[in-house]
Amino acid sequence: MKLVALSRKEAYDILTNRVYVFLVIVQVIILLGSFALASVSSVALDPELIDKWGGGQFLKVGVPEDIRGTILEKNLKEENLKLVYYSDLQGANRALGLETSATVYLMGDGDVGVNIDAGSIFYTILSEKIRRASESYNIERSLGDLPSGEIDKVKEPIRLSIVEVNKDKGVEVAIESLYFVGIMYGFMVPFILFLPFFLGSNIVTDSIVGEKERKTFEVLLMTPLSSYMIILGKIIPIVLFSVLQSLAWILVLYLLHVPLYNLPLIVLLLFFMALGFAGVGVFVSSLVDSTKEANSAITIILFIATFILFVPLFMDVDFLGQFIDFIPSVVLVKLSTSQSPGGVIVDMLPSLLFSILVFVFSTFSFKREGLIRL
Repeated sequence: MKLVALSRKEAYDILTNRVYVFLVIVQVIILLGSFALASVSSVALDPELIDKWGGGQFLKVGVPEDIRGTILEKNLKEENLKLVYYSDLQGANRALGLETSATVYLMGDGDVGVNIDAGSIFYTILSEKIRRASESYNIERSLGDLPSGEIDKVKEPIRLSIVEVNKDKGVEVAIESLYFVGIMYGFMVPFILFLPFFLGSNIVTDSIVGEKERKTFEVLLMTPLSSYMIILGKIIPIVLFSVLQSLAWILVLYLLHVPLYNLPLIVLLLFFMALGFAGVGVFVSSLVDSTKEANSAITIILFIATFILFVPLFMDVDFLGQFIDFIPSVVLVKLSTSQSPGGVIVDMLPSLLFSILVFVFSTFSFKREGLIRL
């Protein structure tokens, strides 16, 4: 019962901590903001997506009047580019960067000339669309005597016959884009789901070190509770809240059509990660006596953890190469995107074992600190 009372007290302190509530709200903003940024970026970088979402109206291309009725005009319109006609090339160039993002014209030898605003947000996608239109124009110009069907075969020499299988096992993603899937599952999902644990480490540290600064730590050690019970009473609420936050973010991701596979295994991994991060907070608290020292120490440790967890997701780190499959963030990416988690379970075991070892080590460190003080 005393353990329950201590846990309730810690839970109340956490829920009435305005900074904690504020940081939870910040996490929601980060989640929604990252989803919006990934969505907008995906549409802005994918020619098919921008057409599907009606973004072609923003792809304004200035052309001189003499391009009317030409093959190039037809090819540009096939790319869903919005053509703005000007009396001459000089007029089209003057509007470049103001009314239009590119100017396309035919040179004297019949080749395509392009002037493009490199500062436009649609520079990449506009360049690709104009390149494809120019390529089609050159093919049609050189094969003008052939029937249209033969020209189409030259444009698209290989046509794949795709048969979709296991459609019933597929999931609907918000945006069918390689960039969107890569940024969301390859970075944002592990970042968002692990973020509550970073906050949890700080909360544990503040709780224990706060007891020391208020001179109530020794009183707590003299209660009938053992050192292990005190640790459990301190970390149970924050571990529970951290895991619940991660589960809430998973629910939000589902509502945003970013579903995750293997939820039971993901929850298991998240629980042990929460336990490990809480153990880090306990360990730091056993070494320092002031909030200032605790904040400095936990900041350094969490910085190192951030580097190990997230940097390998988007760049090669040579000294982590042989361990990369066992890094928790990489394991989470595999679990959330794999329908067959057999091999991933083996990769997950080192993370679970390491979290247990961190917690056990921090427990002994805390007990030793208590004995010294008594």
